[in-house]
Amino acid sequence: MSMAKEKRSASELIGRYLLFLSGLFIASMGVAFSTKAGLGTSPVASVPYSVSLVSDMLSFGGWLNMLSVIQIAVQIIVMKGKCDYIEIAVQTVLAFVYGYLTNFSVWLIRDISVTAYAARFAFMLLGCAVLAFGIWVQFRGAVAMLPGEAMNRAVSRVSGFKYENVKIFFDILYIAAAAVICLIFMGELKGVREGSIIAAILVGSIIKLYNFIFNRLRKGSDHKNTAPLNK
Repeated sequence: MSMAKEKRSASELIGRYLLFLSGLFIASMGVAFSTKAGLGTSPVASVPYSVSLVSDMLSFGGWLNMLSVIQIAVQIIVMKGKCDYIEIAVQTVLAFVYGYLTNFSVWLIRDISVTAYAARFAFMLLGCAVLAFGIWVQFRGAVAMLPGEAMNRAVSRVSGFKYENVKIFFDILYIAAAAVICLIFMGELKGVREGSIIAAILVGSIIKLYNFIFNRLRKGSDHKNTAPLNK
């Protein structure tokens, strides 16, 4: 490989990681908006958020990191150690970055007050849209997966079940676990509510919408660039 190609490949990889990290930050803002609404957050964040409400041992982001460690352990177990440990190491680093970014995002909007239900519902929808955009940007980066998605992939490969079905199963499991935690320790549903269900249904659909818009814009741009010049 020539020096120019090596530099181009290295710069492209750096650009992809920067794009992925941008997606992480955007997604963390989506989670922060959802928690501010108080109507429940995304399924994968519902358990850490619920635990953070009943225990101050760790922050929300800290419990999110703990869940990531469990998800990484599940990957290693179901793959019986036949994992790409470089990928596991990258996942671990990115997962902890995401946890700290989530704490930072929650801190950024700490002074925003949302009380009326209509405003809270709007904040929840905004959180879904922002979270979906962050995930979509991560997909565009295409350099890594967070532990939750990677765990779903590993279970899908080993079990033979479709990835989508595995994801739905774990989303339901997260919501159920968060509900149990809230009911046992607080006597009410705070960490998981209608927003958790809506997020589980809506985020995937919004990601598809972003893909549709992006592909239409790209096709329009390609058509414009290849159109013959008027004489």
